[in-house]
Amino acid sequence: MPPTTVSPPWSYTLQLPHDPRAPGIARATLRAVLATYGLAELAPTAELLAAEMLNNAHCHTEGPYALRLRHSSPKGIRVAVWDSSPQIPPGFGQPGGPPAPVAAADAESGRGLHLVQACADAWGAYALGGTPATHGGKLLWAECGRG
Repeated sequence: MPPTTVSPPWSYTLQLPHDPRAPGIARATLRAVLATYGLAELAPTAELLAAEMLNNAHCHTEGPYALRLRHSSPKGIRVAVWDSSPQIPPGFGQPGGPPAPVAAADAESGRGLHLVQACADAWGAYALGGTPATHGGKLLWAECGRG
């Protein structure tokens, strides 16, 4: 019988300052983590999910934010972004809930979370108790996996 390989659960959290370079650093970290765990084929989708949620945190909050990656199954990962604002974007709170508002055709923003909802296998958000000093805020998350 071939040896059994057990992959222990893993998660990584990258704390990010409110700096315009932070989302790029987070995406590079995501690619490195996925390559390390043999999940590089998930990188394009995971990076899109992360990029949209990181951009949302950077553009709509003034404080720090964080990227969290963890395995959600042997074939998938959860990408999550924490920020200090407890306000969940409209339409992102509950899968199956009211859809996010549709951006005007000529708008330069407002489509990112629609992309997350369209590309993720599962997604959601929740407000966290506390204050920004005690890590309150919210967490947006999305999962993607191998077919």
